[in-house]
Amino acid sequence: MPTFCAPDGTRLSYRTVGDGDPVLCIPGGPADSRYLGDLGGLSRHRRLILPDPRGTGGSAVPEDTSSYRCDRLVDDVEALREHLGLARADLLGHSAGANVAMGYAARYPRAVGRLVLIGPSTRAVGIEVTGETRLELARLRADEPWFPAAFAALEAVSAGTGSDWEALAPFFCGRWDRAAREHHAAGLPVNREAVAGFGAEGAFTPEATRAALAAFGAPVLLLTGEFDLNSPPRSTAELAALFPDATLSVQPGAGHYPWVDDAGRFEAAVSAFLGQ
Repeated sequence: MPTFCAPDGTRLSYRTVGDGDPVLCIPGGPADSRYLGDLGGLSRHRRLILPDPRGTGGSAVPEDTSSYRCDRLVDDVEALREHLGLARADLLGHSAGANVAMGYAARYPRAVGRLVLIGPSTRAVGIEVTGETRLELARLRADEPWFPAAFAALEAVSAGTGSDWEALAPFFCGRWDRAAREHHAAGLPVNREAVAGFGAEGAFTPEATRAALAAFGAPVLLLTGEFDLNSPPRSTAELAALFPDATLSVQPGAGHYPWVDDAGRFEAAVSAFLGQ
């Protein structure tokens, strides 16, 4: 895998899939970017640059573990852009990676062509997703065979009396079949220190980020799944309202990985936006 040097000297790796104009794709987790695959065939339209966040996949563990913070990861994206020799680049962030992408857009707005936020976490801008919102959304899946056990676990997590996050996995997928189970398992973060450090004190400055995004002039696509408990359509719509030029898309029948649930629909929506 090709590598580049982060500002603090940490060696970071990335994959390249497809041809055409590049899109820098920031994974969630923080986790190995391989779970993104080729984003449902988006690589047929664009060249996807998929970096592994520090301490994951092929990227080295940093000497300074405070650099796992979200705001510090923004500078890794800038180092990658410079390494690739790009004056500007389209940027895509999934889940927690959307926080990094928003932080990058706030700090380096002139370096971003178009911004795509998939199943975006909203921590960077201080939008809270309440337990009641998640429970309300989860009830839409009541006819699924796995629902009783998963919903009981969600109620316990929401009440602060449980922590069986793995039992909630079916809620993050539009369908809980073998392919979804395998994809979910492959995308789980393995560096727990990186996950804990991502949101450490100082990682997010919501008021400043909101102000910067209010002045961000580039087009933004926010795409989330109809059933996405991590990024419910309601909170994603609230996030979209922070941008001057935002398009909100809710993919029917999809969860947190819409390119897995319906690759054709996802590919069409994102490629059309990037091709405008």
